[in-house]
Amino acid sequence: MVSKELKKARDYEAGKMKEIGREERPAFHLTGGCGWINDPNGFSFYRGEYHLFYQYHPFSNVWGPMHWGHAKSRDLLHWDRLPVAMAPDTSCDCAGCFSGSALTLPDGRHLLMYTGVHSDIGDGDDRERFQTQCLAFGDGVNYEKYEGNPVICPDMIPWECRATDFRDPKIWQESDGTYRCVAAAMTAERNSRIVRFRSTDALSWEYDGVIAESTAQLGGMWECPDYFELDGKQVLCVSPMAMMPEGREYHAGHNTLALVGDEDPVTHEFCRESMQQIDSGIDFYAPQTMLTPDGRRVMVGWMQAWSNSKFVPPGVKYFGQLSLPRELHVRNGRLIQQPVRELMEFRTEAVILKNVGMGSEKRAFEGIEGRLLDMTVTVRDLSELKKLEIFVAADSTYHTSVSFMPKRKLLRIDRSYSGYLYDIVHTRDMDVETENGELVIRFVMDRYSLELFIGKGERTATLSLFTPLSAQGIYFRAEGKTVIDIEKYTISELS
Repeated sequence: MVSKELKKARDYEAGKMKEIGREERPAFHLTGGCGWINDPNGFSFYRGEYHLFYQYHPFSNVWGPMHWGHAKSRDLLHWDRLPVAMAPDTSCDCAGCFSGSALTLPDGRHLLMYTGVHSDIGDGDDRERFQTQCLAFGDGVNYEKYEGNPVICPDMIPWECRATDFRDPKIWQESDGTYRCVAAAMTAERNSRIVRFRSTDALSWEYDGVIAESTAQLGGMWECPDYFELDGKQVLCVSPMAMMPEGREYHAGHNTLALVGDEDPVTHEFCRESMQQIDSGIDFYAPQTMLTPDGRRVMVGWMQAWSNSKFVPPGVKYFGQLSLPRELHVRNGRLIQQPVRELMEFRTEAVILKNVGMGSEKRAFEGIEGRLLDMTVTVRDLSELKKLEIFVAADSTYHTSVSFMPKRKLLRIDRSYSGYLYDIVHTRDMDVETENGELVIRFVMDRYSLELFIGKGERTATLSLFTPLSAQGIYFRAEGKTVIDIEKYTISELS
């Protein structure tokens, strides 16, 4: 049954989508039908197709009562929009259907597990909202909320954890048939904990302990936990709020962390061995992963940042998009990311330049331009190079730059001239390591975004752009001398 709240959202979206032209959207990144989106949710494979949901406020370009938007795909790149999946329309989630995950049940139903927000606590400006974990069941288009909601309540976790900071369940099924999920919780002392639950039927849940906690050192609330085995290691991904920077790392305020280690086979406690920032750019948060039918672990994130989210440029008809799905591996204790291999099927118009000598003259090359592209630049001679600058989405007014300074082992991204009209964060510095005297930088551009994959994927950097599409140029300039290779492909339109 479609509630009046859900019908209102679906009807509104259907009308507003007609006002947004094709080129006003990215070609192969998912956006909302209209309005605002943030965290990816329910990333899963169901009935032969990939399904991806997202936090959604269709009625304006700013955050509001959360719905779940919905799309599906056969290739992780071309997304077909489906009707809004959930609206805040029950007593358990009247203040919002917050983030969650999905899986397929043995009886063929698609299960959504999400945080329902309801029941104001306190008075006036101190009022906060109660958070519980809820279920909905569906057929890939329409979903019915479970009459037994909520299935996990704050009274099931340690007493010192706050009922107002308990959210974002990630569910999976183990080989023995047991269902498990992890969720984020936080104490009054701002010590974030990742708590785990178990179930035999996905309906009745019991508390199964704390697998990891911040000890009040790595930011505040660890939002949107994800927990999985990969390449013989256990990986815990979290998105810490209000995390302090360390050197060139963790400058986003709301950051993303990958903790790599092992799980104790008896206590099931996660034993951390290494930690890294998942993305070193400006716009990446709340990633979620899934296991594809062919065994790949694939991640997608919100391609925006909370620190920038209130600065919506005039005239924008929707706000927010999701990142390119990325294949993950663990190598030498580090999370490695590369674009999903499906992207290569849409590469056309190859332009390959070898042994290009670079100096102080700003250079453009025939065929090296555009805003739908997959371009790899290999910097091969560093002995006399002080700085290499690469300008994309460029014309006489606009550009976004990527600068490599080998002596400082530094890569800098700068979108100060990309079309934003506000004094917000536009630059980010990151440490990079060369391999065999070379640095490889892969650029994936899709109209209104740039994603960098550096080295063999040891580091990524993501940023959204509001540059007019007329800015198609790509230019190169060096301080000192170097030699580069360029391999550039146009990404064909996805019909």
